[in-house]
Amino acid sequence: MDQNDSSVGIIPGIIGLAIGIFLIAATWKIFTKAGKPGWAAIIPFYNIYVQLKIVGRPGWWLILLLIPLVNIVISVIIALDLAKSFGKSGAFGFFGLWLFGIVGYPILGFGSATYQGPAAA
Repeated sequence: MDQNDSSVGIIPGIIGLAIGIFLIAATWKIFTKAGKPGWAAIIPFYNIYVQLKIVGRPGWWLILLLIPLVNIVISVIIALDLAKSFGKSGAFGFFGLWLFGIVGYPILGFGSATYQGPAAA
């Protein structure tokens, strides 16, 4: 295969697009389970704001996610809170949602987990 072949990136691109659509659908389901509009999952920044409201954190935490290193700690806290809001353990929040979100978000969205209210409230 020629190194200048423009079709080299098509298959990985299609796989990435499919994974992205799958994760958007999972997030959409999580939002609707929590009584929020599913379409919010596709709006940048607003989707994070909605997730903060689902877990019971203030909306201004969105600003903390823009600060390097602080954003890592805040994103872990949000993942832990999201897991607890759906009756899952902290380990699920860390490993399933924060570290391997491609696994955890579909489990919450398409699985039997039910929203139990904001964990941080």
